[in-house]
Amino acid sequence: MGRRPRTVVATWLALVAAFFALALGGVTGSGLFDQLSSGDMTTPGEAQDARQLLVDAGGGDLDSDTLMVSGSPATDPFVRQGVATAIKRIHDLPAVESVANPLVLEDGVKDPKGAPLVLEQGTDRYGFLTVVEFKHGLSDGELEDARRDVGIQFDQIVTASRATDSQRGSLKMLVDEVVGQVASDMKVGEGLALPVSFIVMVVVFGGFLAAGIPIVGAIAAIGGALASLWGFSHVIDLDATVVNIVSVLGLGLCIDYGLLVVSRFREEMRELLDGAPLGEDSRALVIEATGRTVDRAGRTVVFSAVTVAIALSGLLFFPSVFMQAAGAAGVSVVVLCLVVATTLIPALCALSARRLLRGRTERTPDTGVFAALAKAVQRAPWAVMALVLTALVVMALPATRMEVTSSGVELLPTDSVQRQFFEDLAQDYPLLSSPDVRVVTSADPSEVRDWAKGAARLPGVESAEVTTVGSLDGETVRSVDLRTSDGPLGPQTKDVVAQLRADRPPFDAKVGGQAADLADFTRSIADNAALAVGTVILATFVLLFLMTGSVIVPIKALLMNVVSLGASLGVLVWVFQDGHLQGLLGYSSVGAVEVSIPVLVLAFGFGLSMDYEVFLLSRIVELHERGYSTNDAVRLGLQRSGKIITSAALLMIIVFTGFVLAKVLAVKETGVALVLAIAIDATLVRMLLVPATMSVLGEWNWWAPRWMKRLHARFGITE
Repeated sequence: MGRRPRTVVATWLALVAAFFALALGGVTGSGLFDQLSSGDMTTPGEAQDARQLLVDAGGGDLDSDTLMVSGSPATDPFVRQGVATAIKRIHDLPAVESVANPLVLEDGVKDPKGAPLVLEQGTDRYGFLTVVEFKHGLSDGELEDARRDVGIQFDQIVTASRATDSQRGSLKMLVDEVVGQVASDMKVGEGLALPVSFIVMVVVFGGFLAAGIPIVGAIAAIGGALASLWGFSHVIDLDATVVNIVSVLGLGLCIDYGLLVVSRFREEMRELLDGAPLGEDSRALVIEATGRTVDRAGRTVVFSAVTVAIALSGLLFFPSVFMQAAGAAGVSVVVLCLVVATTLIPALCALSARRLLRGRTERTPDTGVFAALAKAVQRAPWAVMALVLTALVVMALPATRMEVTSSGVELLPTDSVQRQFFEDLAQDYPLLSSPDVRVVTSADPSEVRDWAKGAARLPGVESAEVTTVGSLDGETVRSVDLRTSDGPLGPQTKDVVAQLRADRPPFDAKVGGQAADLADFTRSIADNAALAVGTVILATFVLLFLMTGSVIVPIKALLMNVVSLGASLGVLVWVFQDGHLQGLLGYSSVGAVEVSIPVLVLAFGFGLSMDYEVFLLSRIVELHERGYSTNDAVRLGLQRSGKIITSAALLMIIVFTGFVLAKVLAVKETGVALVLAIAIDATLVRMLLVPATMSVLGEWNWWAPRWMKRLHARFGITE
């Protein structure tokens, strides 16, 4: 990197241009955001089988559009005639399977057959629905054309009905709005993060150039992250919220690593110069400093990136497509940040060495705020440990009563068009909204109807209706649609799902619905958590042992991470489940935490926490190997890395604050939890708890059995 910096930078410029061209659709015509899915928390299981059976039989929910009008004089003959003309045009469209509208019935809105589609709103005023079902198996282009043609006729219906208000909706429109909102949130988040991060780094580095180098690396990481996600979107279903999380993770990590590398390059240059001026023939010194930087800071970056990748790889153990997509895409982005930090950023440092030093070539003193803090902690380590652990445990307590949910339209803000549509639909036309529980079967119709009568008498069930979905492999597929008294994710609905699965129908059937999806998702997490957590802990332990040669330090680091992450989850429950700070954060509580968030926070939070652990430990180990006592190594290590850790944490908090400002609920919850995890870890844990525990343990920090010491001597990764 030091010998050929211009070649490295030019190569990266070409790569970044290609990355953004791919992600934005400039090469293939199909960009990343064209490939995203809706955010359903599905996992292989009975609920997914039920949904797939419905889709295969021609009952796909995405293949229908609904128009809701209000305040129409629907009994007026001229209104009925105008609406009927538009309905006929819709019916004649080749891509339309069926269209339902009460005004075309013999008695119009007063016909009992159309009652589920009608809402009386006072004297001679009515609301009514028009529901259009599209044919199964249409291509994306055919479906898009059909929806456009139907939309034109919907305009005619609104005009002919003389309605005072109208709304349109479909699950396709809902998906589009979620994806669009995520894209908007991402622009806002990154639009805030980049300039604010730059300002902070100008203050930290004391110059625009030094601050700009990590930002350039971050832009390269964003482009690479988006291109990586674009590639994954063609292989697996990629949820819209994953794009936000992974892209911003890449942005934050690259800024962190850039901060570390630029700081170390300055330090190495000053050590080599030892107060002497940087001469014109200093190329050899710049090459030497670049080599040392990549060897030492680069080693820390490698350890950190591998640790974060290990944490994210735990998501691959879960069968959920959402989790696997987050894990796979996250690992690829971390690798990208690693490559940027060990190639592009050192090359930029080599090109800018003179301006980075700005004439200051004296060594940085080993005294300062962080050394003083370490001394203060070392004077009363037991008291510091007691106070910090007490605070963390108190913050973690609410996590013991966490409730999880899998929101649908509630993910969107309350003023969302599609959220308002579906909430109004559920309130005004309950029989037309999606049933709370669906039992899908191809059994004998009389047997299904008899069973449905008994199912209607289950506690919490208000009605059970048998509907014919379609035909599959010569058999008719039917659905028993159960509607409950507390909605698709209420406790009674969850009990109904549990009872139906425990006391199965007397025929082959699949139990589906939102509550069933949630049950499958939580069960898959419980079934795979031990393997995922065990693998991550073991791999992290081995990595930290290879770095430190100690058994105690890795165990202590893992335990402190558990406590700090528990504290962030506890505050998450207090805020979002209990509904505190709704006005300040701009959200509406659903009384639970989104089911995916705890797992994502544990994976991403664990990785980021270990990131700062590696930053600090690498310096302490380096100093201890040079002969410093444990207390001196901790004090000097904290002084030399404290500014980096604090600055990196502050920058990561700024980056994830973009999530806090997001309007999609799941993204907002992720942002709050990760901001808390980073803040807690970088302050209470790294600045106080680590120095206190290492001071108490003394030389025992470096203990390991003799056979493990021999392993470390042979395989350990040291200078």
